[in-house]
Amino acid sequence: MSAVMGVSSINSAISAARSMGVEDAVGLSNDAKSNVGETASVSFKDVLFDAGKDMVGSVQKAEAMSIKGIKGEASAYDVASAVVEAEQSLKMAVAVRDKIVSAYLEISRMQI
Repeated sequence: MSAVMGVSSINSAISAARSMGVEDAVGLSNDAKSNVGETASVSFKDVLFDAGKDMVGSVQKAEAMSIKGIKGEASAYDVASAVVEAEQSLKMAVAVRDKIVSAYLEISRMQI
C-alpha cells in the first residue's frame, strides 16, 4: 500500500513540475543520450519524469520477481535483490519529492 502511495506522490510531483513549466537542464534523458551529437537541451520536468518511470519500473520488477519467488521460479537472493533495489529507488524518490516540496515552500515564503 505504501508503494502505491509513493508512486502516486511521485506522479503528482511530476504533474506539478509539468504544469509549472519548470525548465532547467540538469542531466541527460535516454533520448538525449542517443542524440549526443545533437543539441542536448533537457528540461527538469523530463528528468523528473524519467526518474519516476525508472522508479515505477523498479517496483514492478520487484513485484514480478516476488511472484516468481512464490512460484519457485526465482531464488531467494534474486527476490531479495529486486526488493532492496525497489526500496532504495522508492526512498530516493520520496527524498526528491520532499526536497521539491521544501524548495517550493521556501520560495513561496520569499518576499517580493
